[in-house]
Amino acid sequence: MSANWISTRAWLLMLPLLVVMVSVIGWPLVDTVRLSFTDAKLVGTAGSFVGIDNYAKTLTGSNFQRALVTTTWFAVVSVAAEMVLGVLAALLLNQQFRGRTALRALMILPWALPTVVNATLWRLIYNPEYGALNAALTQLGLIDSYRSWLGEPDSALTALIVADCWKNFPLVALIALAALQAVPRDITAAALVDGAGPFNRFRFVVMPYLAGPLLVALVLRTIEAFKVFDIIWVMTRGGPANSTRTLSILVYQEAFSFQRAGSGASLALIVTLLVTVLAVAYAALLRRAAGAS
Repeated sequence: MSANWISTRAWLLMLPLLVVMVSVIGWPLVDTVRLSFTDAKLVGTAGSFVGIDNYAKTLTGSNFQRALVTTTWFAVVSVAAEMVLGVLAALLLNQQFRGRTALRALMILPWALPTVVNATLWRLIYNPEYGALNAALTQLGLIDSYRSWLGEPDSALTALIVADCWKNFPLVALIALAALQAVPRDITAAALVDGAGPFNRFRFVVMPYLAGPLLVALVLRTIEAFKVFDIIWVMTRGGPANSTRTLSILVYQEAFSFQRAGSGASLALIVTLLVTVLAVAYAALLRRAAGAS
């Protein structure tokens, strides 16, 4: 059987999947690109061609610039905290102690919860009238009166980052824990005999095994954090005073709340391009890390 026939048969077998992908992904994407060059409304007129006006107004608008800063800050802080907490949790769960299996199972629960459920739970915790956080901090004497954590621009974004970290750091911990299982015991034992301290053992013995898996976790979490929508929409809807409005929230408001389909499409494509740039950059880092190893 010739190589050409094998290749042709492979393409024929993939043809149904390609048709589905083009129908489900390709056509909506093409239509979104077309829509982004018009002033179409969500309901009513199809709109007329306006060229790159939507892109120019979006990129120079204060709403986009502020949402970009908010999104970047949310992504950087939340992902950094998740990576640190995840590695620390993995190191703890890699030790031998009673109840380790049960603790590993419990750690998965925040990540397994649907995001809407997680957001609702944290809204109750942050509630300004009967929230558990206010009660705990008041009883410890750390605050004098109950605060509206989600109702104040200075604390709302930080409260969202905490909620996001609580849900997603178990994913990093699971990836790191799986990598720790591959570290040879004899190497760590030899490092201990040679007098290496905990920090040096982690840096020179454990970290080379963690670097690749943690880079994968970093890629996944950064992309997800950059296009975050559901947890913010449930908890604050982008408020107060737009202090927690990210790019995804801005896309939703522009397209559906204000019914400006044309500018909403252009904003969505800009966000898609930014996420694609992140993905390509991280893919290059992964290839470099794989080549170095």
